[in-house]
Amino acid sequence: MNPIVGLHHVTAIASDPQQNLDFYTEVLGLRLVKRTVNFDDPGTYHFYFGDDTGTPGTVLTFFPWPHARRGSAGAGEVTHTAFSIPANAVEYWHQRLTEKGVLVERSGKRFDGAEDVLTLADPDGMKLELVAIADAPELTGSRYADVPQEYAIRGFFGVTMLHLELAPSEGALNLLGFVRTAEEGNRFRFRSPDGAVLGNQLDIVVDPNAGYGRSGAGSVHHIAFRATDDASEVAWQQKIGTALSVTPVLDRQYFHSVYFREPGGVLYELATDNPGFLYDEDAATLGEMLKLPTWIEPQRELVEARVLPITMSQSSTTAKEAE
Repeated sequence: MNPIVGLHHVTAIASDPQQNLDFYTEVLGLRLVKRTVNFDDPGTYHFYFGDDTGTPGTVLTFFPWPHARRGSAGAGEVTHTAFSIPANAVEYWHQRLTEKGVLVERSGKRFDGAEDVLTLADPDGMKLELVAIADAPELTGSRYADVPQEYAIRGFFGVTMLHLELAPSEGALNLLGFVRTAEEGNRFRFRSPDGAVLGNQLDIVVDPNAGYGRSGAGSVHHIAFRATDDASEVAWQQKIGTALSVTPVLDRQYFHSVYFREPGGVLYELATDNPGFLYDEDAATLGEMLKLPTWIEPQRELVEARVLPITMSQSSTTAKEAE
């Protein structure tokens, strides 16, 4: 059983699909690496944004439900999703975001100054962080973005979860191989000893007086950890099942998944690295076409009639097109 080395992806809820697409490609410079539908609700898009080829540990995905009411973060939820940026990129991103009308806050430095944090929100109010670190991963940004490679987002840094108490959620992370490595006030840091930097910082902020949130646009639906392959996933599924209720393996076309909820309330997923986002598209054309799984493909005409038309900009793909 190979170790879990960090995050595979994070999935959130948005409202307007065009607004969501434009922000993550035009403002943050991520690449739309896959455009498909919510397999459980085929009338809704499922967007995947990541580095140039959708490397596991870089991909933020969204279910954009038009007219979805805005959610609110609270206990038992992910409150902040953090990306890594190079140590020299803070001023670039502060200026870029400000020029694009995005309110960005210099949140200061964490853990003895090792992390310089910028905090912002996307159009649906989802809290994001850009964390400048000295050892930002060497990843290739979107080939179509106007962000210079030297400043490009380098995949996930990690996530912050808010909990009423630490012990139950710490136990679930320990089960997955994550150990507590640092603490600062009421913030506790967990890492996989076998992982590198990419998506391997999981923070729990403990506030026994925190209220509960409400799911909706701008809230994180679940976070997914990396299983290297199918055999490892099944082995982990069995181990997780000794302590928590876990689903059967589900085919998500670009990875295979099991789901389980940790004691504090956050929905976890374990997703395989294989087969990946190049499974049905070439690297040069990722995200250009609406891709449907084989069991939904016979309903393509109906699906395309239900999803809202979107305009693909040059920063999203190679072409400008409307669907």
